[in-house]
Amino acid sequence: MPSRILSAGPPALRGRRALPLLALLAIAAVLCSLPRPAPAVAVRPAADPLPSWNDTAPKTAITDFVAKVTREGSPEFVAPADRVAVFDNDGTLWCEHPMYTELAFALDRVKALADKHPDWKERQPFKAVLEGDHKALAESGQKGLVEILLATHTGMTIEEFEATVKDWLETARHPKFKRPYTECVYQPMLELLAYLRANGFKTFIVSGGTADFMRPFTEKVYGVPPEQVVGTTFKTKYAVRDGKPVVVIEPAVDLIDDKAGKPVGIAKFIGRRPVMAFGNSDGDFEMLEYTTLSPGPRFGFVVHHTDAEREYAYDRKTLFGRLDKGLDEAPKRGWVVASMKKDWGVVFPFER
Repeated sequence: MPSRILSAGPPALRGRRALPLLALLAIAAVLCSLPRPAPAVAVRPAADPLPSWNDTAPKTAITDFVAKVTREGSPEFVAPADRVAVFDNDGTLWCEHPMYTELAFALDRVKALADKHPDWKERQPFKAVLEGDHKALAESGQKGLVEILLATHTGMTIEEFEATVKDWLETARHPKFKRPYTECVYQPMLELLAYLRANGFKTFIVSGGTADFMRPFTEKVYGVPPEQVVGTTFKTKYAVRDGKPVVVIEPAVDLIDDKAGKPVGIAKFIGRRPVMAFGNSDGDFEMLEYTTLSPGPRFGFVVHHTDAEREYAYDRKTLFGRLDKGLDEAPKRGWVVASMKKDWGVVFPFER
């Protein structure tokens, strides 16, 4: 390169040795490598884990409790192994009106099996089912219900019963919503289940319904695997049929997982006392009591059905999901009561 270009400059600098071109390029490279101020970026708020819940007291109570028991260093920190949350199913996770879904299944099974049992035409409670006599069926009480369940749920292998349940759920429709029963689940509770699992909780279903009826669909619908489903159970026995080892459901009740039976089922099948319990009826009272009267941080929650338009409105006077004692005791015991009408922005997934 001509020397005149390298020596060009103001008069004051003439005669001095000019900086070599390579040195200038090196300085420029260094300057370019210096960190530049980062452009201002808007900080997005974390996504709401419970978007179908209105921003009312129940939602705040849930998130505040989860925050304090999962924050390391918190005086109320709960180790991940002890983070057990239990949920009732009927009326807490899915719709239980105009009757329990499993009862609707059992009544349909009575009709399907009637040809094999001609004596049912004159024998209660089967006569009431076949004639559509709801008054007589209601009068048969728990004894009649158990008799129907024994006739429709037992005498077959677990796999055979599971196939029967799946077939029924494929075709049966809720009488009000005209959708599969597995779509009549509560969107806010689906979000809650996922939120708790994301925070290290193990979620269990503890329901008065039979475990054999719930297990075929709970993992797909709720994300709760069959081994985390506790329900009413029948006695079972091992057998070999056609060279295949099977477990057969016997016509005898083993555990009625309702009311005082729920803590028994929790102790028997889970083996840890829950930190959080969610229910909706007096059938869940003992489960809530068993959970919340234990030492350490505990949380009790009741779903109150108050939305006749989007679902149903009921509490003290109903055949299914009666909430009377629990409604009176909840405020005294510090249990959170969520009004479906007031506290849920969305009830079912199909509303979105």
